[in-house]
Amino acid sequence: MLGAARRGGSSYIHPMKHIPRKRFGQHFLADRLIIEAIVDAIAPLPGQAMVEIGPGLAALTQPLVERLGHLTVIELDRDLAVRLREHPQLTVIESDVLKVDFGQVAQSQAATKLRVVGNLPYNISTPILFHLLDFVDVIEDQHFMLQKEVIDRMVASPCTSDYGRLSVMLQWRYAMENVLFVPPESFVPPPRVNSAVVRMVPRENPAAVDVRLLSEIVQVAFSQRRKLMRHTLGQWLEAKAFSGQFDVKRRAEEVPVTEYLALAEQIKSAHP
Repeated sequence: MLGAARRGGSSYIHPMKHIPRKRFGQHFLADRLIIEAIVDAIAPLPGQAMVEIGPGLAALTQPLVERLGHLTVIELDRDLAVRLREHPQLTVIESDVLKVDFGQVAQSQAATKLRVVGNLPYNISTPILFHLLDFVDVIEDQHFMLQKEVIDRMVASPCTSDYGRLSVMLQWRYAMENVLFVPPESFVPPPRVNSAVVRMVPRENPAAVDVRLLSEIVQVAFSQRRKLMRHTLGQWLEAKAFSGQFDVKRRAEEVPVTEYLALAEQIKSAHP
């Protein structure tokens, strides 16, 4: 709740009363110390172009505005959006974040890069992460509160049970780290899972690959993760008449990100 956030200056956003809606996966951050720790991790500076996804009751919004001076927020809940529009320091985009063109948002703010933050709805967090991949060229960094289990998968290393499609697709494009643990009691209502905050910084020189092709390769590889890939990706490669070198006598979780990228590049070169 906003009442847990720090009060300061003329930009103070008054607390809102709101009943959390299950269909939006709403869990509102209410722990003052956690809020301050998250904002410190984000380290906003005056004048930076920042977008907050799902401001909710503005627990993070208030301290962010205090440091930035202005903030763009994306809010799907109509009632919350109406209240947020009352505050001149906020630009409110009332929309499903999966429909937002972040390139256009950057243009509207005359910004070359955006900083993106938010307490993402846990029920659609993965689709949001993949949606943002399409706009990574206009993003400076991302700080998101997510289910800890999801972040464990995002930052997982090969040969671990958490390593999978999400690990490969995101590690290709971002350097990531888990920066803060957030327990359930930090929210109202408390979720049934532990949460954490992840920092995602786009890589400066990522491998140039066909995103859709890489996604298909990884999805096929991990479709039966307990089996050797000769049963999945091996058959897929045969159908593609692939003649290059790739060891399919391994499980998908044993293959590092760099090898998936190299395979995508080989296939693209053979079938431009």
